[in-house]
Amino acid sequence: MSELLAPQYPLLKTAHIVSVIAWMAGLLYLPRLFVYHCGAPPGSDRSAVFKTMERRLHRAIMTPAMLASWAFGLALAGAAGPAILETGWFLAKLALVLALTGLHGAMGRWRRDFAADRNRRPARFYRIANEVPTALMIAVVALAVVEPF
Repeated sequence: MSELLAPQYPLLKTAHIVSVIAWMAGLLYLPRLFVYHCGAPPGSDRSAVFKTMERRLHRAIMTPAMLASWAFGLALAGAAGPAILETGWFLAKLALVLALTGLHGAMGRWRRDFAADRNRRPARFYRIANEVPTALMIAVVALAVVEPF
């Protein structure tokens, strides 16, 4: 472990866990908002409320939490030293976190579609999309806790 970061490791880990929880909460809630938004007529007051909720969730909570998750996660990896890059579980976890980041970006595009009244996907699409972060989260947590390979 890096001698510079070793004394800060518990604080870094705490900050990483808290930011991941905030990010995951958004990744789990935003698609649910999309499901409900599908039922709101474009231009309606209800649609406007969903647009505001979706924008605030994505821009004020999810994106800062994602950036913090990455920053604290990279700091933890740096504290562990370069040997962490030789472990299979870490590389698999990193790939899954990249997938979560890609999903975050996709949700941002979907949000912009709703904001412009251009959504063309049915509510069922967002119901299915709502399950993806859960599956990825389970795999990430299992890899981080068990370190199977």
